[in-house]
Amino acid sequence: MEGFKITSDPNDLDFDVIYQFISTSYWAKGIPKITLKKAILNSMVFGLYEDSGRQVGFARLITDKATFAYLADVFVLDKYRGRGLSKFLLESIVEHPDMQGIRRFMLATQDAHGLYEKFGFEAVENPEILMQIWQPNIYKQEQL
Repeated sequence: MEGFKITSDPNDLDFDVIYQFISTSYWAKGIPKITLKKAILNSMVFGLYEDSGRQVGFARLITDKATFAYLADVFVLDKYRGRGLSKFLLESIVEHPDMQGIRRFMLATQDAHGLYEKFGFEAVENPEILMQIWQPNIYKQEQL
């Protein structure tokens, strides 16, 4: 996309931009910096940048690069929305060579179903097979 680029190089990430957004998001409000750093370090990352190098978006994949991937922490800064950048980011992720042949590619979202559906994501047909350990207040506990 003209004026923007995406890279999977973790050395290009601007952690301050990422932390500022994610730590105030509905899905990870209050996440400790050390926890987010560890999550990023152990994930496949996608940074979205202006040609100037300023980071304006991010996403990460938790994956074995063979059978399973979970898409997390996807965002485009508010100022840059409405330009097709989220589509550009998602296209780069689903078309990445390491994501070809993945059997199960998952995510959880409260508000962007329409975006993800454009890339083949759909509601889980048989949610009864899925289980989880859910600790919604874990970030509050870690700060104590």
